[in-house]
Amino acid sequence: MDFDFIKDLGYKALDSRLKRISDRMSHDVRKFYKEFGIDVEPNWYLIFMLLQKQGEISITDIAEPLGYSHPSVVVIVKKMADKGYLTIKRDRADKRKQIISLSSKSTEMLPQLERVWDSCEKAILKMLSEDLAILGYLDHIDQELKNDSFHHRFKQEYLKSTNL
Repeated sequence: MDFDFIKDLGYKALDSRLKRISDRMSHDVRKFYKEFGIDVEPNWYLIFMLLQKQGEISITDIAEPLGYSHPSVVVIVKKMADKGYLTIKRDRADKRKQIISLSSKSTEMLPQLERVWDSCEKAILKMLSEDLAILGYLDHIDQELKNDSFHHRFKQEYLKSTNL
């Protein structure tokens, strides 16, 4: 049996374990997309979904509900637009603001993408043995971090340990 240092560390390496799982899943989704000739990145999924639901929205209106930074959304949106999946126009009232929407290329691809996403969701559900308890734990962690940043929490622990 292979030694799994991250797993062996348990809760001490929670961030690394979550990142590793996320990376594995993203890698496999990217591999699937490539295998089926779909020129899309795994991290575009949420933006496709949000725009499909909301229609035309600003970068801020994408970043806030996803909990992403404004600069990271700008990078993703630019890549998606460069591939022809998004339309970007200037807001009439505020010329600094960009309004983002799905392009006709995206709209045409949505049925295929929805089949892919549905298959992915089913695979996740099977992997979880249809037990969604993990979502409750993630909700709890997410709320705790909203209430008090991890930076503040571990800084307090560090200062206690050094008597500062």
